[in-house]
Amino acid sequence: MIQKLKLGLSALALMASAGVVSAQNFPQREVTLIVNFGAGGATDVASRALAQGMEAPLGKPVIVQNKPGALGTLTPAYIAKQKPDGYQVGVVTYSTVAIMPHLMDLTYTIHDFEFVAGFGRFRYGVAVRADSPYKSLTDLVAASKAGKGVFFGAPSAPNNLAMFELGRVTGGKFEQISYKSGTETVTALLGGQVEVIVQNPSDILPHITSGKLRMLASASPMRWTELPDVPTMKEQGFEVEIDSWMGLAVPKGTPKPIVDKLQSATLDSVKNPEVAKRLTSLGVDPSPLTGKQYEEVLQTGFVQMGKAIKAANLPRIN
Repeated sequence: MIQKLKLGLSALALMASAGVVSAQNFPQREVTLIVNFGAGGATDVASRALAQGMEAPLGKPVIVQNKPGALGTLTPAYIAKQKPDGYQVGVVTYSTVAIMPHLMDLTYTIHDFEFVAGFGRFRYGVAVRADSPYKSLTDLVAASKAGKGVFFGAPSAPNNLAMFELGRVTGGKFEQISYKSGTETVTALLGGQVEVIVQNPSDILPHITSGKLRMLASASPMRWTELPDVPTMKEQGFEVEIDSWMGLAVPKGTPKPIVDKLQSATLDSVKNPEVAKRLTSLGVDPSPLTGKQYEEVLQTGFVQMGKAIKAANLPRIN
């Protein structure tokens, strides 16, 4: 009996040792980076830039695949169920963990992942047409309190939360018209279907530069580097701001040495001047966060967004 126990313990020790060696030798083949939105969008292009920068520190190719759908939640749902060996890494964004659980029934929670790192922070701006009578947020709020209110366009949260929260803190009425993408939302504003939108720099900066749109405020906690004279919503006296981040995660149970290697490669990539330049060109601020820091951002965001969504009385999505 004692001999069998010794043999069993020896076998377990060998298995543990093999696991350590495997983690230390990671990666031995290409790594797949799965993006939770479709090809061509800001998240996709930013993730591809990141993947390219990760190849040198990992010493292996990083292959990008897109798994869009269900407002970005298909990828984290998929990643949570994969083998925890580090070879499938998912782009798990702020919206899919901090926002969507309050709006949808999901098959995953924040506890189903080992977070690798954060790598980018989105910015949002409140924009109107250049010929709009609204010259400031104060004008916009005044209009929202008169007549039928103000119609705004947005593809999803957190974009729409800025207007709903503005209505809540001021008593104004903002009605959402939903669109499938940022591009469609901008087109709707240009075509006069809506009066105001809240979108990312890549969506609206070209139209601001061409003189077709005007930005009233940054809806983010910070001003835009491209438009430093435009104040935030809070700086204009309205206690409203929205935030969103991009980061990477692997399935729960992935060995720490593997997570650490992926984290190091991600942070090295974000700090690469060429990668940082590409992220910035998309209106995404390069934001290197450790896995622990990124998880803390998501945990805090989950609580904050839950309160905002409840206050906005947003319906759950079937």
